[in-house]
Amino acid sequence: MEWATEYPPPTRGVVVVWGLLASYPFGGMTWQVLHHLAGFRQLGFDVWYVEDTERPVLDPESLSPTVEYEANLNYLAEYMERIGLADRWIFRPPGQTRSCLGARDYNGLRQLYREADAVFNVCGAQEFRPEHEVIQRLVYLETDPAATQVAVACGDEEVISELDRYHYLFTYGENIGTADCRVPVTRYAWHPTRPPVCADWWYSRAAPLAGAALTTIANWKHAGKDVVWNGETWRWSKHHEFLRFVDLPATSRLPLELAVGAISAEESADLRRRGWRLWPTVSLEDPLKYRQYIQHSLGEFTAAKEQVVRPRSGWFSDRSVCYLAAGRPVITQETGFSRVIPTGEGLLAFSTFAEAEEAIAAVAANYGRHAQAAREIALEYFDARRVLGKIAAALGLL
Repeated sequence: MEWATEYPPPTRGVVVVWGLLASYPFGGMTWQVLHHLAGFRQLGFDVWYVEDTERPVLDPESLSPTVEYEANLNYLAEYMERIGLADRWIFRPPGQTRSCLGARDYNGLRQLYREADAVFNVCGAQEFRPEHEVIQRLVYLETDPAATQVAVACGDEEVISELDRYHYLFTYGENIGTADCRVPVTRYAWHPTRPPVCADWWYSRAAPLAGAALTTIANWKHAGKDVVWNGETWRWSKHHEFLRFVDLPATSRLPLELAVGAISAEESADLRRRGWRLWPTVSLEDPLKYRQYIQHSLGEFTAAKEQVVRPRSGWFSDRSVCYLAAGRPVITQETGFSRVIPTGEGLLAFSTFAEAEEAIAAVAANYGRHAQAAREIALEYFDARRVLGKIAAALGLL
């Protein structure tokens, strides 16, 4: 059990987590799922990981759809073993409705759904199948707020039909439903939550190397997913917000670096001319290299997507919590999260260019204090047992 702590006896019931660990074997998405699995197991639940989806499986090397699943299954098995859950996963290959691989066969999977005290659909990875009707507590863990709520408010019957199947809805949009949040709330009660992290997996006593930079990991451009509410468009592609701060390297007291994908050669050249260091995200698809990149950074400087910034959703990044857990300060664009998470030391929020400059200067002036505060924020506000314990309590499982 390479990363597992000493788990307590699994006496608190059966929990199933749905995700895309095997199908989308990428660094950030892998950590997202692992934090949920280990967090629930640390709370004393008998935790199972299941992929039961018709979504395409992507080859770990080429990142293209594949029907050869051996490498994906090896990837899944490796990371489940690392967290001490080697005998607690099931994978149903797409298109094979009655065939499962892993710890149980198809009939065993159906029985697991009947036994489960709760099934968590992390980021909506799993579509519904008739076999899911027996689930007694079906929980949606929404990681990207705004689009779903706007769709409901606009009367999107497909989205409404899907959400009607859930017994509980949780969202990383912690401001949703408050007076200063512009995300519409209709029909459903959304429970606020935030990204969990297993902090001990990330901490390193080693200081960043000389010349280390404030970094982040992102795709520069995304197509589609914009939403329109009350005649206003909230864009999904991250580059729109980053461009507001593109000239920061000229005055920044610390180096700035982007591990960036989905970017053209011309855009990359322009960023370099402005003083940004660039690193290819393809080199960080391995979760261990993803973690190492964060641990070797001074901290994180990042913008957020307009879709979570403009409506003040209160969203916070599951990547940023990894920086905090590593003891690396985070300087990130304000989405309204400072209403519920303290800022100023270790975690610094900005809205304007000047505020971003000031935040970087503050970290540069007293790096040790901010690094310690970052770790303390991770433990106090994002620890997986705390975050998932609140969810479990809301469901009546604790």
